[in-house]
Amino acid sequence: MTKNYSDTLFDEMKLLAKFPTQSHLEGIKIHHEATPSIILATKSLFEKGLISQPDGGYLTDSGIETADHLQRVLTTLS
Repeated sequence: MTKNYSDTLFDEMKLLAKFPTQSHLEGIKIHHEATPSIILATKSLFEKGLISQPDGGYLTDSGIETADHLQRVLTTLS
């Protein structure tokens, strides 16, 4: 069975992979000049509870766990 994944999901993954996971004191700010797809991905990550602000912020505890899993997948596939 083939599953179709949205472009937004891949944008979320790319953005999530950019967040630092070693420190709770480091985050990312997405400016209003960013591409619409990045702004949408950021809002979606916030709505899913993975980041602290709709324009970036910090990873939540769930975000850190998800980002760690994503890094393992990306490392394996690289």
